Amino acid sequence: MLPENNEAMEPVANQANAKSNADSESAAWLIVAAAGVRTAFGVLMSIDAYLKWQPGFAAHYVGYLQNAATTQPHWLQPWFHMWLRLVTMHTPFFISATRLIETAIALGLLLGFARRITYFAGALFSLLIWSTAEGFGGPYTSGATNVGPALVYVLVFITAALFEHLLGPNPYSVDYYLERVFPRWASLVEWAPKRSAQPPPALNWDHQLAVIGAIICIVAFALTTLGSARTVLPPTPQNAAAAVSPLSIASGAPITHAFSPVLPPLIGDGDAVAVTLESKDTTIEIASGVQYQAWTFNGTVPGPILHVRQGQTVNVTFVNNGTMQHSIDFHAAQVAPNVAYKSINPGQKLEFSFVATTPGAFVYHCGTPPVLQHIANGMYGAIIVDPSEPLPSADVSYVLVQSEWYTAQSEGTLMTGDYDKMMSVRPDEVVFNGIAFQYNDHPLTAKVGQRVRLYVINAGPNLGSAFHIIGGMFAAVYPDADAKHALSGVSTYPMAPGQGVVFDAIIPQPGKYPIVNHNMRDMMIGAAGELEVTP
Repeated sequence: MLPENNEAMEPVANQANAKSNADSESAAWLIVAAAGVRTAFGVLMSIDAYLKWQPGFAAHYVGYLQNAATTQPHWLQPWFHMWLRLVTMHTPFFISATRLIETAIALGLLLGFARRITYFAGALFSLLIWSTAEGFGGPYTSGATNVGPALVYVLVFITAALFEHLLGPNPYSVDYYLERVFPRWASLVEWAPKRSAQPPPALNWDHQLAVIGAIICIVAFALTTLGSARTVLPPTPQNAAAAVSPLSIASGAPITHAFSPVLPPLIGDGDAVAVTLESKDTTIEIASGVQYQAWTFNGTVPGPILHVRQGQTVNVTFVNNGTMQHSIDFHAAQVAPNVAYKSINPGQKLEFSFVATTPGAFVYHCGTPPVLQHIANGMYGAIIVDPSEPLPSADVSYVLVQSEWYTAQSEGTLMTGDYDKMMSVRPDEVVFNGIAFQYNDHPLTAKVGQRVRLYVINAGPNLGSAFHIIGGMFAAVYPDADAKHALSGVSTYPMAPGQGVVFDAIIPQPGKYPIVNHNMRDMMIGAAGELEVTP
């Protein structure tokens, strides 16, 4: 009878063995798939880590955080200000730490090394990036409304950790082989329960290679599809908002408060004068009814017009009341930049002196990296140095500082800076003294036959200028404020970014004479005003 019972039980045993083999093979497939996904994610992180080691990342590191902080609600400002202070005080440390952490995470994913630490560190690091550099949006732009890739990374790390816990030890990892030599390694790196003596199920190499190849193809297809979608899809509401320019939403009403272009009196008549400049964040008008969240000197853009005499000693006190590091750079000075132009932290003060040995019209600006962003956000002004041998006496004198605004819509008529536009030189406005077309509403004035002196400075930060008075001719152009070097017979004169030139005009007939940058595009987006000449 026993043989007959054994024969009857054989089909049942075979079915059980078949089911066990099927379960084992299914588990093996899941383990290989989990390893493949982890490795594919490691490839993406490796590319990301490689980009972090490029010079451009270090150059823009603080700018990422500044951009993200720009349009945050009031209750989030302390969080971003804290990180701005930390990062600006220890920028090289944070750049190196970011690079090393991301590289370590990428290697941990690729090799399956220290997986518990890798997943935990990856999720925490991605969460920190999302809540700082991405500004709870992404990627690295102010005013973003999408969730940002860093938050997606957090979810991927958490999901990977859960799979590791459910599937148990993974033979496709460095950790697995370290555990065989150092058993205590498992308690440090494994998310799964303590493994049994029986090794985890594994597929043969043909199946393994097929799975790995399939995963690579899926990842490549997903990346290609994503790139194509970004190219061909119509603009989203967010992209449409980014296309709003200040001039497209400007009011037709005249500018209420124009920046006074009148050359102020000398600061003082003595051998030395004192100048105090304060960096501060404030909201200013850049077109009729359109505001901009600017970084300024003394709360205006441009900063105060400084008027001194050749040979005077200028004693400068610079106070940083902004939310990040700032500095000041005088083109009228000859001083050691590492002493006088060094960046200082919020709440600090810097004092230095220089002798105004060279006459002319000069720009001063913030020189803290990225300098492009600091100037483009409004940190510039004019300093006029009268020559010791005076130029011909002028009846009226004006100061015009040309500059560019690169904007993104924050909300309504409030704009903020767009660093990508700054880098690619796509200005929304080119302006005189900070506001588009303001001197059409509030013309400069003169009388027939008067000598009108125009101190014109191109603060840039990117574009040149071709200064011109339509219908007029310059009586003299002083490239260096030296009367002996005056040019005559000039109707248009070029200026590079950072350059200042003095122009004299004597208009023989009454009328309204446009003052323009003869680059037609720049004239159309704000670099135009009017000189109204009366009998």
